[in-house]
Amino acid sequence: MLHWGGLEGKGGAFLRIGICDDAAAARESLRLLCLGYFREEEPTFFAFSGGQGFLGWQERHRRELDLLFLDIEMPGLSGMDTARKLRTMDRELPLVFVTGYADYVYQGYEVGAMGYLIKPVDRKALYALLGRVEEEQRRKAPDYYVIRNSEGLYRIPKREILYACSDRRLVSVVTADRTYAFYAKLDDVARQLGPDFLRIHQRYLVQTDRVEALEGSTLYIGGAALPVSRSLRQSVSMALARHMLGEEELP
Repeated sequence: MLHWGGLEGKGGAFLRIGICDDAAAARESLRLLCLGYFREEEPTFFAFSGGQGFLGWQERHRRELDLLFLDIEMPGLSGMDTARKLRTMDRELPLVFVTGYADYVYQGYEVGAMGYLIKPVDRKALYALLGRVEEEQRRKAPDYYVIRNSEGLYRIPKREILYACSDRRLVSVVTADRTYAFYAKLDDVARQLGPDFLRIHQRYLVQTDRVEALEGSTLYIGGAALPVSRSLRQSVSMALARHMLGEEELP
């Protein structure tokens, strides 16, 4: 896997783009075309020469890409087979097929591809597609929590976050399949995550929807047992009760 450096944190709807194609010239051509669209907000690009290599990387870097361009005609694992395996790991990564043959286009629906590009890639078609992705990212932005750390940049759906905990300035955001660590203040994290998250301790913040049980000074969530501070025990109990009653009143 090759890595091209880019600029992060300068705005834009997405910043990290994967290009999976067995032809180096095709990868570079598509990268340069994308750069013409972004101009001042250059994204970070990741290049993969085959589906197997991409899937191995993706397994270790879930949520790091914001868009994947995937060639269909590749030796070994085809682009379509790569896409099927990808969807068992990540149902949401925007996926665009790049192909020399229009015959493959309709197969993209079964793996949730948002579009396709015919080689040689037409600049106008590419820009129109990038515009769609950009708009979709803007629309979904409130539903995601963005984390930057030494490993990369990740957009995590807020609904997947179980809880966040703080050890001095090191915050860990915990999901069912991974923990993301970064430096921040838990107060700032609470403000960014919003009202669906409940402070139960100076060090802990939980997603109310994902709480399994509250027993005395212990709260259970995602298989973890977290302490509830004495000063917050009553307010936490009341907040959870209101939340449960609110759910029961829904049709």
